[in-house]
Amino acid sequence: MIAKKEIMVLGSGISGIGSVMLAKKMDIDVFLSEGNIIDEDTKKTLRNEHIDFEENGHDPKKLIESDEIIISPGISFNKLKKSYPEIDSKKFISEIEFASRFTDAFIIAVTGSNGKTTTATLIYHILKSAGLNVGLAGNIGVSFASSVCDYSYDYYVLEVSSFQLDHSITFKPNISVITNISPDHLDRYDEDFDLYTLSKYSIVKNQKPNDFFIYNNDCNVTKKIFSRVQIKSKSISFSTKQNSGLKHSIYANNKNIISSINKEKFMLSTDKIQIKGIHNIQNSMAAISVAQILKISNQKIKESLKTFKSIPHRLEHFLTIHKVKYINDSKATNVNSVYYALNSFDEPIIWVVGGIDKGNNYDDLIPLVKRKVKAIICLGKQNKNLIDVFSKCTELIISTDNMSDAVNSAYKVSKPGDVVLLSPACSSFDLFDSYEDRGNKFKEEVRKL
Repeated sequence: MIAKKEIMVLGSGISGIGSVMLAKKMDIDVFLSEGNIIDEDTKKTLRNEHIDFEENGHDPKKLIESDEIIISPGISFNKLKKSYPEIDSKKFISEIEFASRFTDAFIIAVTGSNGKTTTATLIYHILKSAGLNVGLAGNIGVSFASSVCDYSYDYYVLEVSSFQLDHSITFKPNISVITNISPDHLDRYDEDFDLYTLSKYSIVKNQKPNDFFIYNNDCNVTKKIFSRVQIKSKSISFSTKQNSGLKHSIYANNKNIISSINKEKFMLSTDKIQIKGIHNIQNSMAAISVAQILKISNQKIKESLKTFKSIPHRLEHFLTIHKVKYINDSKATNVNSVYYALNSFDEPIIWVVGGIDKGNNYDDLIPLVKRKVKAIICLGKQNKNLIDVFSKCTELIISTDNMSDAVNSAYKVSKPGDVVLLSPACSSFDLFDSYEDRGNKFKEEVRKL
């Protein structure tokens, strides 16, 4: 324990505030530092709790003298190091590292470039439906630290990003899950995909032989983990192909998901799963694997999969107008997410795409766009790159810089039987506050039609 140490927390967002509140509860001397302006409500909370803070920059003396520094996932350590070269990287820990020190709960941690939110939420849904005392936290609304501070759960399902895994020293999930790995957030990893991959791999580094590692055997990058990292935990693969040679396996054929993880055979028709698409079959297999490890009955697992609905902003079919489906996939902020989205529909697609390009390589999308997309609506301040890449892939491409024009343009070119798909492949911060804001504004404009 670290009760006698002085801790500095960087960042006043969800993660940072959760950390200072947990530190306060544990009677740890804590100080919050924000590089920008702290909003008035947060300041009021900090003052009410008698927590010292600063804004518009970090005190170099405190950066040097603090025993440990909790860095929020939104802050780049590399940029911080350039501004304060004297800081010691060994002092930095993540919020999930800090929170894990104050709970004895059974931890299920889910990471991946795509599908981690759906998978974590589905695992939570199954466990909750089975009557377990379970919390959902991490990179999904409620910080792990805040939840540990306010609640006492027997189980935690955590969605963890690569940023949260960075600076995690002793964090050890009882069950770790990697849904897949593809290029994303490379601006935080010196444009080095290998560094990003190693960050994801670190989810298993502290696991023991009685722990479990669940991974996507269809993802070549994830499979390479066995040659890069020492795996001590029990490994379970899931796949859309039968892998009968593996001791622990769960797979999907054209009609069913079949598992041999437990002695009692599990089989479920893929038609019974509410969330559609190959990627969601994979997400479901990961969740089933967790549930079977925890000895949840097959009947309860099946009931939960039948009742689970897609999370907001992830392939969310929220409205049909004149037989045209409108799909909100605003959470698709990278190319791989869009690949899954485009593959999920057989109908002609009007694709709404754009935002801040994170150095995307769109090559893998081109064959799908040529085959499935009838029109492209570019939505962003800078649409030139998208137009250059996709102008030869479809007959119609339109450039817009606001959601109203984007939705009305899609409406005008749509015909009964089409799908209007917002799946941006880019971050939202050129025109919107977040991907949630972008998705909500999309739904708001569609409802005006």
